[in-house]
Amino acid sequence: MSYDVAIIGGGLAGTAAAYYLTGHGLTPAVLEAGELNAEASGANAGSLHFQLEHRLIVHGDALAQQVAAIIPLAKRAMALWRGLETELRVPLDVVMDGGLMLAETPEDMARLEAKQAVEARWGLDTQMLDQAQVRARLPGVADTVLGAAHCADEGHANPRLTTLAYARRATQRGARFFPHARVMATERRAGAWSLTLADGRRIRARVLVNAAGAWAREVGALSNVHIPIVPVALQMTVTEPVAPRLGHLIQHAGKALSMKQVEAGNILVGGGWPARLGDPGRRPRAFPRTIARNLATACGVWPELGRLALLRTWTGTVGVSTDQLPLIGRLSALPDYYVVGAGSGFTLGPAFAATLADQIATGRSDPAATVYSPDRFAHLNMFMGL
Repeated sequence: MSYDVAIIGGGLAGTAAAYYLTGHGLTPAVLEAGELNAEASGANAGSLHFQLEHRLIVHGDALAQQVAAIIPLAKRAMALWRGLETELRVPLDVVMDGGLMLAETPEDMARLEAKQAVEARWGLDTQMLDQAQVRARLPGVADTVLGAAHCADEGHANPRLTTLAYARRATQRGARFFPHARVMATERRAGAWSLTLADGRRIRARVLVNAAGAWAREVGALSNVHIPIVPVALQMTVTEPVAPRLGHLIQHAGKALSMKQVEAGNILVGGGWPARLGDPGRRPRAFPRTIARNLATACGVWPELGRLALLRTWTGTVGVSTDQLPLIGRLSALPDYYVVGAGSGFTLGPAFAATLADQIATGRSDPAATVYSPDRFAHLNMFMGL
């Protein structure tokens, strides 16, 4: 079986890349070891957070300046999410009513002001709010909250629907999807990639894309290259449904937190709290201690949460690059080998995929996207490749 592009990984980035590649007239095949959308793309909390995150700003201005290079992707993702339900012709529970990143200390406020200045230089529209303005937007907010940064385009969407919607539309446009198709070997032959599946089938494609997320390193090893993406286990919690209370995505400037109310009325609480990595192929295990700390952080800024019953906690494994920036583009150590993924993969996944598809189809890289190139880690592969 021969295709223009073989994509290893059936999460949001790989599936959306298949869709956008079909828009360029290419025929992709997506190879997924399990079920489509079964890992991080379907197990996350669905936040659309376009402000620089807590994890990116808490370590000081130097790192914030470095990771601000992600803002052009955030702006492209905003535009894609705004029109995605129309584009994919199906409801995705997309709500973009704005987000608040809260501050509880003078240090938090200073951090938000520095962040807002960086975002303004990169063209991302965020506004500082004082305590009274936060109270007007978020009734019931704790007295400890001194202010917030507001982004009008933030919100949330349904991760259980988005990847599968991309897959349906990509299939209608000629893409092929192979679930339960674990790739066991990759080999470069006669100007194309040959992939051997666990059941003995072979797939041939001119271009190979590693979109395996937390497992990108293992997939890279099949082609004798290092992909510096590491697995991170996270956990999230959901409450009983209640009447509309929370009209914004809530984050925190100095603590790990995300909180939002979905269409069914449930409050989802997360923000990057760790779970325990499990054995390969198994879900991570939840940490009761960190669940309690996550909920205490949420109740500290919005006390009403403490009156709600919890329904469940779940976990997922995401892939994060060693420098916090995504990897998008061609790896020079190998011919026609591309990587896509790492960090904020749900929020930015459509932009990751569209950017990658443009590069593959045109052979050119947007100058603004060169900072995401896997070749920034070329020193890891100077003795590798095929």
